[in-house]
Amino acid sequence: MSESTTISIRLEAAVKARLDHLANATHRSKSFLAAEAIRAFVELNEWQIREIQTALQEADAGDFAKPSEVKKVLGKWRKPA
Repeated sequence: MSESTTISIRLEAAVKARLDHLANATHRSKSFLAAEAIRAFVELNEWQIREIQTALQEADAGDFAKPSEVKKVLGKWRKPA
């Protein structure tokens, strides 16, 4: 198991009650559930930031879709007449 550290957080009472209920229902500790939630949040946000940075680099390089490519993609989502 990797090294861990301890942090303290403040939760709204209603959220803590829901966490308590979830911990009981899943037979997991509140600490485990909170750590998993934070890990997932961090991974998602890191991914979003990477994707945004990549898109900005592409835009700065002038790498845009051609109008014909955009039209083709949009055509996939149009309802038939």
